[in-house]
Amino acid sequence: MSLKVLPGQSYPLGATIYAVGVNFCLYSKSATGVDLLLFDSADIQTPNRVISLDPQWNRTSYYWHVFVPGLKAGQVYGFRVHGPFNPAEGHRFDATKVLLDPYAKAVIGDDSYDREAAIGPGDNCATALKSVVVDTRGYDWEGDRPLNIPYAKSVIYEMHVGGFTRHPSSDLPADKRGTFAGVIDKIPYLQELGVTAVELLPIHQFDPQDVRPGLENYWGYSTLSFFAPHRAYSSRKDPLGPVNEFRDMVKALHRAGIEVILDVVFNHSAEGNHEGPTLSFKGIDNKTYYLLEDNPIYYANYSGCGNTIAAYHAVVGRMILDSLRYWVANMHVDGFRFDLASVMSRDRAGVPLEDPPILWNIESDPILASTKLIAEAWDAAGLYQVGSFIGDRFAEWNGPFRDQVRQFVKGDAGLVPALASRILGSPDIYQKPNREPNRSIHFVTCHDGFTLNDLVSYNRKYNQANGEFNRDGANDNYSWNCGIEGPTQDPAVNHLRQRQIKNFLTLLFMAQGTPMLLMGDEVGRSQQGNNNAYCQNNPISWFDWAMVDKEQHLLRFTQGLIHLIQNLKVMQIEHLLRVTDNWHHEPHIIWHGTRLGQPDWAEYSHSLAFSMCYPDANEHLHIMLNAYWQPLVFDLPPLDIHERWHRIVDTAVAPPRDFSYPDQSITVEGESYPVSPRSTVVLISRGQN
Repeated sequence: MSLKVLPGQSYPLGATIYAVGVNFCLYSKSATGVDLLLFDSADIQTPNRVISLDPQWNRTSYYWHVFVPGLKAGQVYGFRVHGPFNPAEGHRFDATKVLLDPYAKAVIGDDSYDREAAIGPGDNCATALKSVVVDTRGYDWEGDRPLNIPYAKSVIYEMHVGGFTRHPSSDLPADKRGTFAGVIDKIPYLQELGVTAVELLPIHQFDPQDVRPGLENYWGYSTLSFFAPHRAYSSRKDPLGPVNEFRDMVKALHRAGIEVILDVVFNHSAEGNHEGPTLSFKGIDNKTYYLLEDNPIYYANYSGCGNTIAAYHAVVGRMILDSLRYWVANMHVDGFRFDLASVMSRDRAGVPLEDPPILWNIESDPILASTKLIAEAWDAAGLYQVGSFIGDRFAEWNGPFRDQVRQFVKGDAGLVPALASRILGSPDIYQKPNREPNRSIHFVTCHDGFTLNDLVSYNRKYNQANGEFNRDGANDNYSWNCGIEGPTQDPAVNHLRQRQIKNFLTLLFMAQGTPMLLMGDEVGRSQQGNNNAYCQNNPISWFDWAMVDKEQHLLRFTQGLIHLIQNLKVMQIEHLLRVTDNWHHEPHIIWHGTRLGQPDWAEYSHSLAFSMCYPDANEHLHIMLNAYWQPLVFDLPPLDIHERWHRIVDTAVAPPRDFSYPDQSITVEGESYPVSPRSTVVLISRGQN
């Protein structure tokens, strides 16, 4: 078909809508030619129009561009890029493959997509994913604004959009299960739980086929497009549905006082290693987008997933920054958690840079200035930067908190000094002056590893269903099955497991830092011992809503702890508590053992107590931790004659008395308190009427 087109312009990248048509722009330094393919719909196997870009007319520097009059939002398109196929030189151009636009705002074609066709030789047009032209203007945000909740007042809920409502017990219509719309329907549950932010596992369009045959990539750490929301998470089937449904979800969560943080994967893509498919970056400009080995046939693999995005490169860094800006400015998200963020600090040779340009650009970008930036400050190749990640704005997942809290509660020796530091916000790790302690993100469990239920039910991982002969997943889980491996009907073991879960939860929420709770831990969700359920899109990974009723006591306990810390000023201080040996007018903490003022830091110690005080707010807490297998009697700090200790938490007490709100709490008499084996007690001082 003859179609009058114009040269177009080199900015912006991607597909940009104007009043009379659409401008397309693609970066490729080494391409010799580019074809723009236009499809009347996603299910058409061949393009209705092919526009071959003239290197003289449609190229400026390394940018290929064209303006097509008459096109509108919803237009389906793709690219074929011509150039040398010479892996020995780092080039993998293949003009038989239909490629996604790296800046595509929507992706379509899931039903016919075939990853294998993008690997093998020949034309894959009929089974390729395609890009969709999106006009982000005109959406009615109804006055929506960022919530800007301080870290000190935040409680994060790590959640999988699909798994949250996929289970039939969600009582949602089938077309809403596992979708952004499904999340909207469950917002009242999140409000009642008390969380202030949801941290969503990857919602960028990803490749569910990037996994062993017969399984499905469930977690989504296999990105295809850094700008497009994952189509399978939309209940709408129209080309633009995922974009607006995602925005509907953000708007609804904001109305409920809940922020949206995206888990973003800028360390690798779905294209895998040298044997992987050609889907986008690999066929557009392989040498630009990826770190290659000295032998450029092969990909550097600092991500553990086959390839590594070249974040150091100016063009790739700009794409990353443009993606982040887009999700903030156009989609109103509140922050990002950067998966394997340390990968982004590596240069062309894989050497960690002291001042990585992309990370500093993110840190200093004005559009991102009010967003939460959370780094998983390590990578799969051994680079570990917890406590030394660049800049002042990045918060960090505190891996030592997870490991050492697990070890202490399990009963391992020699953990008390480290535990005290974790409770205090880890000043031994985060040593920058005036660093806000709440930029330490505390977690005991996350998507990667055991759930809280499994942490107290299994000594070993059980990942056979993943098809890797149980070789995948972490071997060092610091878990303890409480005496019997797996599910049991033994009431003593089950009571101990419940107590241990509550010990973990109490430590998570009573430590100075920002707590993160894994989806379903509040109702005892289990993955049947699988600690790497990345490929389990089934009830093993889904939230079973029947557990909300079955585990009401555990849910109530978790809700109570969240409500408690959100109503205590001492838990919302934006600086380290002063460590002292006696009462002080500033907010402070005093360490104790079973005897007041005598913490036991010895190797064999399994106990610790501490007082947290905020005199100006009239708040005084006393927490006693007994990870020993025998009861211990702890001295109680003396109070003013008009004050009494009241029990908020005793994890050894049967529900509902295991947690009491302050105005319903039980008065504690005497000068000491007997703390049961493997249990935690939280007291608060209150005046007597």
